[in-house]
Amino acid sequence: MPYLPAGFPDGAWVPDVVVALGEQFAAHGHELSLVGGPVRDLFLGRSSPDLDFTTDADPDQIIAAVSGFADAHWDIGRDFGTIGIRKGDDILEVTTYRAEAYDPDSRKPQVSFGSRLEDDLVRRDFTVNAMALQLPSFELVDPHGGVRDLVAKHLRTPGTPEASFSDDPLRMMRAARFASQLGLDVAVEVREAMTAMADRLEIVSAERVREELVKLITGAHPRQGVDLMVETGLADVVLPEIPALRLAGDEHHRHKDVYQHSLQVLEQAVDLETDADGPVPGPDFVLRFAALMHDVGKPRTRRFEPGGAVSFRHHDVVGAKMTRKRMQELRFDKDSIKAVGRLVELHMRFYGYGDAGWSDSAVRRYVTDAGDQLERLHRLTRSDVTTRNRKKAARLDRAYDDLEQRIAELAEQEELARIRPHLDGEQIMEILGISPGPDVGKAYRFLLEHRMDHGPIAQDEAERLLRDWWAEQE
Repeated sequence: MPYLPAGFPDGAWVPDVVVALGEQFAAHGHELSLVGGPVRDLFLGRSSPDLDFTTDADPDQIIAAVSGFADAHWDIGRDFGTIGIRKGDDILEVTTYRAEAYDPDSRKPQVSFGSRLEDDLVRRDFTVNAMALQLPSFELVDPHGGVRDLVAKHLRTPGTPEASFSDDPLRMMRAARFASQLGLDVAVEVREAMTAMADRLEIVSAERVREELVKLITGAHPRQGVDLMVETGLADVVLPEIPALRLAGDEHHRHKDVYQHSLQVLEQAVDLETDADGPVPGPDFVLRFAALMHDVGKPRTRRFEPGGAVSFRHHDVVGAKMTRKRMQELRFDKDSIKAVGRLVELHMRFYGYGDAGWSDSAVRRYVTDAGDQLERLHRLTRSDVTTRNRKKAARLDRAYDDLEQRIAELAEQEELARIRPHLDGEQIMEILGISPGPDVGKAYRFLLEHRMDHGPIAQDEAERLLRDWWAEQE
């Protein structure tokens, strides 16, 4: 575990494999530097999950240099100058000095290789990522003041932001991501370029945009990142439902707009995440994204009622459909789409509980409809309370405490999380003497409804109930 020399933060170190790889390349007559995020993280006092290197060696020379050193290598990124290496448990990536640029009509970057480290660094996205640690000498190369900007919490580009964002428009999303992850303030000229060039983001593939969005939402300061996206127009391309929230005042006129309310819900949801041993370990993308999107149906459902009130009837259902559609367009996986959509759809279900109370049947339905999202739904519902009326907020909090207690009591009595009908499909077919088909599904749903309304019953009673129902169908 080599510690770095004076000039680096006290206790800063790099893994042994970093030094060994530098010595390996030097022995083959090539330059090698640790670059980008890992170097930035040395000054932030944290370890980087990735180890990225840059070199003057071309892909064939990289392979030759690691031959006999690496346990395995792969060249899936050869066209971009990148060779992957496995050494023990470490996964490393070594990339030839390069430049990336987008054709105005292409989603794929055009790559050219370079020969100087300084030329490689000036083409990187931001000054805080345009630093390199030369190996094995541990000499820091920071021609654009990345350390200074880190200390000042300032986000700038090595060259002009217009040139940087033309090379790769996704860097505008990265600016918002770094605002979220690191709490950096974006330089005025960078913000202006993002605003002027936001529509260039349309040429970037949905998958690359999605990955940056996930990192932004799961950052330490997601509100800061979302705000930057909205203010610069990036959100109009990526999440147009969010800036649209600024047009929908809430029904109590106690928030500046639904947009600010949604950001507050997002922040409050973050505060309710648990540690690694809890039910919702943070950072949790599904919870956070549901918090951000929970009210996106309001602009489409806004109605002005007699007397000046504003209503948003069924905005939960409409918002869930909008959320699923947006996530599909961003190429999210089906499980994430289903989970976030379910939370948005159910986020209003609790309201009214404290006034009218719920039957045991209603509590069972709440749990069953939430399914494996129940713990997230608890947190989303609590986060959605942003009223400035302290008495109302306390009343809602007590009501949800009561609901959670009832869920726990019923769960202990009935194994609530695994509610099933009294009989399964095979038993239904055997008792009724029918073959697989729609009737089996109807019978199953009938028994499930009875289970919800009345709780568990004995099997012989369930069989009698099924036969009586079947007789009524004939």
